[in-house]
Order: sequence, then C-alpha cells, then structure tokens
Amino acid sequence: VTVTVPESVTVTVPDPVTLATARAAMERSIRWARRARTRQLQLREGPHAAPDVRITNPGQAQFGIIQGGTDAALRTESVQATVAIGFEGYAIGGLSVGEPVDVMYDVVAHTAPQLPAHQPRYLMGTGMPDDLVECVARGIDMFDCVLPTRNARNGQLLTRHGVLVIKNARYAEDPRPPDPDCGCYTCRHFSRAYLRHLYMSGEMTAATLNTVHNLCFYLDLMRQISEAIGFGTFERLRQEFHRTFSRRPQH
Repeated sequence: VTVTVPESVTVTVPDPVTLATARAAMERSIRWARRARTRQLQLREGPHAAPDVRITNPGQAQFGIIQGGTDAALRTESVQATVAIGFEGYAIGGLSVGEPVDVMYDVVAHTAPQLPAHQPRYLMGTGMPDDLVECVARGIDMFDCVLPTRNARNGQLLTRHGVLVIKNARYAEDPRPPDPDCGCYTCRHFSRAYLRHLYMSGEMTAATLNTVHNLCFYLDLMRQISEAIGFGTFERLRQEFHRTFSRRPQH
C-alpha cells in the first residue's frame, strides 16, 4: 500500500485562524492527491509510460488521505473530494496528534461512515489497544502505529489487563511470564525477572523480546476483533475488553 502525501495540521482550538490553516492544508492535500493518483495510473500502464522510474510493484494499492483537523465540515469536504478521485482505500489522517481522545473518537465517528464501505478504511497513527477497539466500533478496518516497538524499547509490555512496565523494581524477582494468558515466544520462554534484567543491563535482546510480545498481543487482539465481528459478538468483546484493560501501569 502507498498513500498520498498530506499536509496535516493539529487543530485543538476551533478559532478562525486555525480553521483557515486547516482548510488550506486540506485543499493542498487534495491537490497533491490528484497529482499522485494521476501519476500512479500512468505508472500502471507499463515501463513505456515512465522510462525514468523503476517500478517494482505496479499493482500495489494507493490510498487517499482524509484531512480537515477536528472540523466536521472540513472532514466531509475532504471525504467528498478524495473519494471523487478514486483510490483503492482511504486513510484518516491528522488524528492522534495531541487532541483529546473523545475528540478523536468524534472525528472518526463522523468521517468513517462517509467512506466507501466496500473499501479499506485506515486510521493513521493510532495504537493504544482501547483506541483500536473503539475505532473499530466506529468503522475503522486498519491501523498503523509505532507504539508496539517504541513502548517495547522503553520497557513497556501490553497485556489484556493493561501496561506492564518491566523496568519497575517489583519485577526483579518475579518468576511469572509477562502475560500468563499469552502464548508468544517471549511469554513461553522468559520470566518478568529475566526481561527486567535484560532491560536494566542495556541488552538489545530486551527490546527484541518485548517487541515480539507486543506485536503478538496486537495480532491476537485484531484476530479476536475480526472473529467477533464475524460471529456478531463484537459488542460483547468490546465491553469485556474495557472491563479488564487499564492504561495505568500494572501492580
């Protein structure tokens, strides 16, 4: 998947100046999207269409990006213009950049239903597990975020009960796996105490093993969400997830 180049503007206070800036950025993003789509379609015609470009995957999908800050009218305008260009999928950008979580949810709830239901709807840069569950509930299909690897490097492992900060002293002699309910390589072979030892010693293996767990956690969560949607039990999964998950570090 490739995405068009957007200009993203953080709008946390809806005053005329910031809204004008958001509009200018949105309109520029749409102009870039038109140019990018035209070029992509040219490249698909074959090497003769662009002899100066080495095409490695001419059939890859191209997604347009919806912008507009936190303003509902701008988001709707961006959706209409971007969908009119015609892409294989659509991304919602400009969120998870400092705005309150409830504002992000409102923008997603407003924007996602306006995108074609038969094409992928992708939320950019959102990665907390509870945000994934809530944004799926609002119509999102795909996500990307650095959180699983970044948090792993910082000694944070994600579980269904919340964030386990492995560097905390309480885990120095803890023989349990990071997450007893997880079957990943890390949880099957290493204790919390050993992972803490690796982290405190500055071993690169710590980041690797933590990342293995975090990625497995996310893959498993999305698999469960997909299965629940298929069985018609997503709302039950959603409620159960919020009952057990907390953003506060585990004790």
